[in-house]
Amino acid sequence: MPLTRVHLLGAADDLGAFLVRTGLDVVDGLDGTTDGSAVVVVADRLDEPLEDRLLAVGVPVLLVGPTMSTALSDAAGLVPRELTPVHEVRVRPGRDAGEVAARRGGDLLLHDRWPLQDKVADDVEVLLTASSAFRDHPVATWRPSTRVGALTVGSTATTLADPVWHRLVHRVLRHVTGVRDGGPVRFGMLGFGAIGLEHAAAVARTEGLELAAVCDTDPARTDAARSVAPEVRVHTGADALLTDDGVDLVVVSTPPSTHAHWVLQALEAGKHVVVEKPFCLTVEQADRQVAAAAERRLLLAVYQNRRWDADYLALKRVVRDGLVGEVFSVETFVGGYGHPCNFWHSDEAVSGGAVYDWGSHYLDQLLDLLGTDVEWVSATAHKRVWHDVTNADHTRVLLHYRDGREAEFTASDLAAARKPKYHVLGTRGAVVGDWREERVVSRSAVGLLLEDRLAPADSPAALRVLVPDGAGGTSVTALSVPPPPLDPFHRELADALLAGVPMSVTPEGSRRGVAVMEAATRSAQDGGRPVDVDL
Repeated sequence: MPLTRVHLLGAADDLGAFLVRTGLDVVDGLDGTTDGSAVVVVADRLDEPLEDRLLAVGVPVLLVGPTMSTALSDAAGLVPRELTPVHEVRVRPGRDAGEVAARRGGDLLLHDRWPLQDKVADDVEVLLTASSAFRDHPVATWRPSTRVGALTVGSTATTLADPVWHRLVHRVLRHVTGVRDGGPVRFGMLGFGAIGLEHAAAVARTEGLELAAVCDTDPARTDAARSVAPEVRVHTGADALLTDDGVDLVVVSTPPSTHAHWVLQALEAGKHVVVEKPFCLTVEQADRQVAAAAERRLLLAVYQNRRWDADYLALKRVVRDGLVGEVFSVETFVGGYGHPCNFWHSDEAVSGGAVYDWGSHYLDQLLDLLGTDVEWVSATAHKRVWHDVTNADHTRVLLHYRDGREAEFTASDLAAARKPKYHVLGTRGAVVGDWREERVVSRSAVGLLLEDRLAPADSPAALRVLVPDGAGGTSVTALSVPPPPLDPFHRELADALLAGVPMSVTPEGSRRGVAVMEAATRSAQDGGRPVDVDL
């Protein structure tokens, strides 16, 4: 019987809300209904009558947290020792990990404590481990003979609120209840342009995804697809791709002005859809697409890949941890001085304009960072130099929040002096992200110096945290920017389709971005007049 219900014992509101989002019926405590159920216990201790009842319910039980009674640890087949101090825990697959480790994207890092183990029963499956003094100890186990599992990381407030931990609990819960992934999800790409190779590489690296078909009228592009996926089927007409029974999901990689049309066609054909940014050009188009996906119970997602930029993730951690106090002003910038590209990106009728082209990334970050309680939007646009293209040369968008906070995005092809990529002010400090001028240095075949100058937008910003030192000066700390996660969007996509785990990028969230961009476009056309936006 598939898992449909979870009985949750213990205070774990964030976890309960997450499990509801996966489609499970979450019940607070034990009731008389156990069919299609499992029990998740997030508690240090239970009274004996409840323990006895718990072990007698006859459904899988997952114990979560670093401590448990002797009766429960015996049922789990564990003999725990002392707890480690709270520290950064590096969680790795155990010998019996199976799908628990699917699409993990490397070791999982949690800030928590966990018990060392003196003994583990021979019939216990070791799903996940952590290391102490060069010895691996189980931190996730399952004992089929007693139907009791244990996930022994999960006690600090940081962990209990961590989406990574929520996904880990869900993955272990699926294992102990015998639920396995389906798949694979077969991709069809409508258009195989510059972004096609990026999708193809990510699909190849992501367990549960495969590239099945591409559709493009340019032989050079279909040849490029075959170079990375030799068995891929090639279509030269969109209808053939949309009616291909060997395709489960369509990636719409056409110019933005056509996004809504092709997304609706793909949904009508019964395909899940990923659409390139920007989602579309109007809220009305966005609403029709969201409604069509919901009506057919199909997944719809916008490829907001810069949500996982390394510098943005580092900035987001600083803001979320409150290191600069309450943030009330954020400015973002992209651009320089130079002719824009001579492609559809610079054609306002096709791309939506500069607000949509780069704004679909930066405005998405601002809404993710500061929330969506935007009261009005104001924008200005200048057309002064590059008259052979139709996008504005310089565009500024201001978001005014109901509580007085402000966020600004500027895109410019007339900026001989660049502003910082990020300029963030909080009540106790600031964060500045400076553009980097990087070069890839190599040698020619005869030994001469070769330099490939990268566009600033291709390198993460150099981040500085500035905090007043109380003596009239300012303490400046260079912020470490770890490498970005590998294929996060595609891993979330596979988890959503194969395991029911909700994605962090939602069509409703992308629709809010379209609402801001549409309002900004109307404001710029009216000389910067503020336009109310309902998100």
